[in-house]
Amino acid sequence: MTGKRDRWAELTGGEAGESYARRFARLAASGQDVHGEATFCAALLEPGARVLDAGCGTGRIAIRLAELGHHCTGVDVDASMLAVARREAPAQEWLLGDLARTDTLGLEPDFDLVLAAGNVIPLLAPGTEAAVIGQLSAALRPGGLLVTGMGLDAAHLPLPEAPFGLAEFDGWCAGAGLTLRQRYATWGGDPYVPGGGYAVSVHARPDRG
Repeated sequence: MTGKRDRWAELTGGEAGESYARRFARLAASGQDVHGEATFCAALLEPGARVLDAGCGTGRIAIRLAELGHHCTGVDVDASMLAVARREAPAQEWLLGDLARTDTLGLEPDFDLVLAAGNVIPLLAPGTEAAVIGQLSAALRPGGLLVTGMGLDAAHLPLPEAPFGLAEFDGWCAGAGLTLRQRYATWGGDPYVPGGGYAVSVHARPDRG
């Protein structure tokens, strides 16, 4: 562990698992599509791909990707969220751990895709962002993809302001050897316009050679 308290824990006290699950259950019951992230990622993957859901929460996305035939591992630092994931999909792999130290979790490397959705990066412990992105990049196979979704202003974050901007984020990714491939405004693939409040980014690790 890094010893630093993440912004998510400051907001929730680490006890938001059940309430978070109920929120998405209500959305699904109302007819809303709660699988946008999984649909987006599935379109980037070959059948039977390996996916690491970093900051997986209650497992909503990883469970859906597994239903679509992919092999998914979820990692989260919030035990209350993982308790829901383990209850909903006990056969899947769910690991409790700090994303800044994924190298200590015994993961097999060479994931095809690493996902950090749900404002995972903005809600990390301050100052750990570059280290986390470095760890997530290291988990990818050559040519693998890091997919992130994050708010960039108070309207799209549970914070009074964004802790960083896209230029800083892209700098961390570049420092981890990743190249920006695509950027969108939504998980539905709407074009990103500079200055927008939300960004879905696809960064790639270079192929060998």
